[in-house]
Amino acid sequence: MPNYYTDNPELRFHLQHPLMQRIVELKERNFEDKNKYEDAPVDFDDAIENYNRLLEITGDIAANVIEPNAEAVDQEGPHLVDGRMLYASKTYENLDATRKAGLWGISMPRRYGGLNLPITPYSMASEMVSSADAGFQNIWSLQDCIETLYEFGNEEQRKKYIPRVCSGETMSMDLTEPDAGSDLQRVMLKATYSEKDKCWLLNGVKRFITNGDSDIHLVLARSEEGTRDGRGLSMFIYDKRQGGVTVRHIENKLGIHGSPTCELVYKNAKAELCGSTRLGLIKYVMALMNGARLGIAAQSVGVSQAAYAEGLTYAKERKQFDTPIIEMPAVYDMLSRMKAKVDAGRSILYQTARYVDIYKALDDISRERKLTPEERAEQKKYTRLADAFTPLAKGMNSEYANQNAYDAIQIHGGSGFIMEYKSQRLYRDARIFSIYEGTTQLQVVAAIRYITNGTYLTMMKEMLETEVAEELRPLKVRVEEMVKRYEQSINYVKESGSQEVNDLLARRLYDMTAEIIMSLLILDDATRAPELFTKSAHVYIRMAEEDVLGKSAFVTRFIAEDLKYYRQMPIE
Repeated sequence: MPNYYTDNPELRFHLQHPLMQRIVELKERNFEDKNKYEDAPVDFDDAIENYNRLLEITGDIAANVIEPNAEAVDQEGPHLVDGRMLYASKTYENLDATRKAGLWGISMPRRYGGLNLPITPYSMASEMVSSADAGFQNIWSLQDCIETLYEFGNEEQRKKYIPRVCSGETMSMDLTEPDAGSDLQRVMLKATYSEKDKCWLLNGVKRFITNGDSDIHLVLARSEEGTRDGRGLSMFIYDKRQGGVTVRHIENKLGIHGSPTCELVYKNAKAELCGSTRLGLIKYVMALMNGARLGIAAQSVGVSQAAYAEGLTYAKERKQFDTPIIEMPAVYDMLSRMKAKVDAGRSILYQTARYVDIYKALDDISRERKLTPEERAEQKKYTRLADAFTPLAKGMNSEYANQNAYDAIQIHGGSGFIMEYKSQRLYRDARIFSIYEGTTQLQVVAAIRYITNGTYLTMMKEMLETEVAEELRPLKVRVEEMVKRYEQSINYVKESGSQEVNDLLARRLYDMTAEIIMSLLILDDATRAPELFTKSAHVYIRMAEEDVLGKSAFVTRFIAEDLKYYRQMPIE
């Protein structure tokens, strides 16, 4: 039987990264749970073995339950009945399988019924579920919203809600509204405190809410009357058991059909304040979105992997002119690039996840005791790294998922355009990844300050100091040249003195940044596991070189006068 974990040794490789030692040490608090909980690990090796077992279970369910159900879910989709959302029939089978396997509340502490796993293995599970069905991954991975409640809710709320999610109840984050998409400062759903009911009441409409009829919602609402910006917004917990919210509409989408996208109407819905007022957007949504963006990066890698697997299988079987098409340069060039994007995308995904694991574990410890000066420095370092890497991981992997899904159809030829083939579903599903939870353009905005202040450049130079295998040194020389061109490009843009030029060229600088960092990461991967990554290192670095040198030429030859060719003038 197939297993999405054991069939992909690259995942196990990333679980063996040297940083995992520190992550486990922090997450397990020196294994203090071993005397309290039967399933708690006693040492590092035991912890890694626990992660491996859970990932094998996830890989089995993904391959043998969720994937076989995916086509039926895609065709049926969710239903709206009397103001309630009902999942597609097979989605309930997926939920049942994951609940019975204990794949909920994965990252939560054991005292609340969770498994206490770090974000890194959780992201691996998320990738595998996405490979099986990206729509179901949306439903399942929204359990990660509980991280925000855990971090900012009070202990009474933790005890009330976290065990429910650990038992398999679903979540959603209700942020966007008809007039507030990416610009969440415009959110106007009203929150008023009722002295009579001793709770907050929510009134208004939310739109484009993924899994919108979930059991437990985190809701962004305006608690401060008379305000119009982010300072008047707070975060609330809405429990479906309380009533007061109906589903007015389920969107008819291009892809991810199994994932219901709902328009919700709040009418005096009772809710609890999460954390403090006025910090809903400024603090809590930012934390929520960072977790969501890492989740979309994992979702994207999962679909990239599935698209590559579909293309590879078809290319081996399909013959043209009595020759398997995989032997044709035009086809094996596409496949080699697809595999390189999967491997490089995984590398930045799990490097980001490891950075998140360390700073989040230290944040959690800081709520229990005062951190040492060394721990505070470590916390600051990994928070900054996670903030810098997250927009690269989300943006690039979502773009790669789209590219790989496109190429999978191209390899299939006319068959790829037929609805019976899986590649068309992957193509439809992937299109949303570079849009929701922050478009690629917004990831550029998030990353640009780290580009212009030299943060990424410093990282690259530090990474270049790492030794690589002797046979990979010619590739490292190529990357060194890319870094030089990158530095020249940044300096040129900064010296232009034009904000409009900076903004227009930002995407090109972003792409260069990500491709160089991923080149360095895959060089390190190939040094540690040449049997897995040498081919992809050669292909990816040549591909990155092609792109970086071209973009560098574009950037360093661009002048302010060229803007007139890009501005869209009104039609008279």
